[in-house]
Formats: sequence, C-alpha cells, structure tokens
Amino acid sequence: MRVILASTSPRRKELMEKIGLPFEIKPSSYQEDMSIDKNPRELVKKLSYYKAKDIVNKHPDSIIIGADTIVVLNNKIMGKPKSEQEAANMLHNLSNKPHSVFTGFTIINTKNNQTITKAVETKVYFKELSDKQIKEYIATKEPMDKAGAYAIQGRASKFIEKIEGSYYNVMGLPIDELKKDLENII
Repeated sequence: MRVILASTSPRRKELMEKIGLPFEIKPSSYQEDMSIDKNPRELVKKLSYYKAKDIVNKHPDSIIIGADTIVVLNNKIMGKPKSEQEAANMLHNLSNKPHSVFTGFTIINTKNNQTITKAVETKVYFKELSDKQIKEYIATKEPMDKAGAYAIQGRASKFIEKIEGSYYNVMGLPIDELKKDLENII
C-alpha cells in the first residue's frame, strides 16, 4: 500500500525518512482552525484528523498520515508568530519556564477505513534567555514559521535546558509512536 504524508513540513518529511518506509507527500488543503474549543491534546488530534481526512478520497488503497504540532504555555496555545515582535514576545514568555509541546497524528487506512488518532506531549524546559539572545535568534528568521517561535533541532537547541518525552515530537512527529501504530494499521 502507498503511504502518504499529508504535510509539506520539511521536518516531518525528514522524520518520516527515519522510519524507513517509502512514502509520498500530498499536502492537505485543510486550513487549521485554532478556534476549535478543545483542550490542547484534543485540538491537535482533531487538526491532524482533518488534515488526513482532507486527502482520503483522492487516494484509495493508501495509508494517509496527518499531523499537527502546538506549543502550550500556561494553558495558552502558541502558534506560529505573525511578526518578529510576536516571536520576541513568545520567546520572552518561554524564557526560564517549562512548557508543553503536543503533536497529534492521524493514520487512515483508506482500504478498510481503519483510523488511529493520537496525541503525544513532551515537556520542554527553556533556559533564561537574554534580550540579546532573542534578538540574534529572530534575526536568523528561523523562528518565523515554527510553533512557539523556535526549532529544537536548529539554533534554539542552545536554549533548551532539558526535555521530558520525545525529542522528535517537539520537531513535529513522534516517530516511535507513529511507527508502532503504522505496524498495526498496515
């Protein structure tokens, strides 16, 4: 069966390659609705489901994978910053505090309509960040398309004191959990 990743994220593509299963990329056209009234765990599950479901009808006899990642600090969802000032505010808020990263993923077997939807949480602890560090990081443009305004695998790795849970989850796809569920659904 064909395996299709419903995402254009280069990080998710890289993580899927680590699983070692051949796959194709077919972007979902679902527009994320962050106003869905759900707790963070349920929200990422719903968003990942809608992303996968969006392309199901176009790909019979396939395994479709959708995913969504959010950063949550003090029960407030941090999406992707819309400006450098918003990125700076997010990083100031994360400075010297723990937060959660939730990634939801959905796997749909279009041949038998079997669906698995899960969410994984990882706790991330930031070091204290100076204004200079934040300004220099924003100047790299790296935080501008990332939930919470940082990429753990990039230059922001030096901001991380420790994590509790899956590193790959923070990158955007908890590959260990995904791989187990793929084995059960194929």
